[in-house]
Amino acid sequence: MVRFRRNVAIACAGIALGAATAVAGVLGDITMDHQSTINEIPAVVFPHWQHRSRFRCYACHPDVFEMKAGANQVTMDKLGAGEFCGRCHDGQLAFAIGFDTCRTCHSLVGP
Repeated sequence: MVRFRRNVAIACAGIALGAATAVAGVLGDITMDHQSTINEIPAVVFPHWQHRSRFRCYACHPDVFEMKAGANQVTMDKLGAGEFCGRCHDGQLAFAIGFDTCRTCHSLVGP
């Protein structure tokens, strides 16, 4: 029971911290800026901890994302084709990626 309470507390803290990701970032967040700055839009902040609290590593690694910085050239076209984040963010399993959800991911604030 103690372990369950501790896990629930950790999960709740992660959800609360995830909400602050856009402003301050959270340990473990991954910033992706392959083309964002060039296109004058905020870089993507991927809340890794928030995803990891819900899924096991093998849900994404190594089939969806290679575990090496810079190895995953994520583009909007690839997302729309169901690659990378688009594998789950299809409007069924998770929110759909589209013009009405840009700021959900493109959320880096500051330099």
